[in-house]
Amino acid sequence: MRQRWRVIMKWASVSALLALLAGCATTSPSAPRELVYAAPVDTTFRSAVELMMEQGYVIRHADLALGRAEGALARWPEYRLQVQVRDAGRGSQVSVAAWRGNQPLPPYLLDPWLVSLQAKLGLAP
Repeated sequence: MRQRWRVIMKWASVSALLALLAGCATTSPSAPRELVYAAPVDTTFRSAVELMMEQGYVIRHADLALGRAEGALARWPEYRLQVQVRDAGRGSQVSVAAWRGNQPLPPYLLDPWLVSLQAKLGLAP
């Protein structure tokens, strides 16, 4: 009986450890920050990609048809920026999310980037 109890405890410990490690391996998705600009989608997308490059991001993917671009800073820890531009009636809606390593950055930290994009588009007050 005692031997059986040890086996059960051993498997319970291993299962708990695996569950803990599985939880550590997942990253939560970054909450995007969004803003609508009074500019056409293609102009906004191109300006967003240019701004990323000016700030030192290496553009990994950029697709105007999808309105999506992703870039990374080539320094440790890696910072990644993902931009999505969609049609918003008379303008364009920009959604931006960022990660530092594997951890999402809080959305409020992206406000300065959105303001820089607004200035680049010539829409700053």
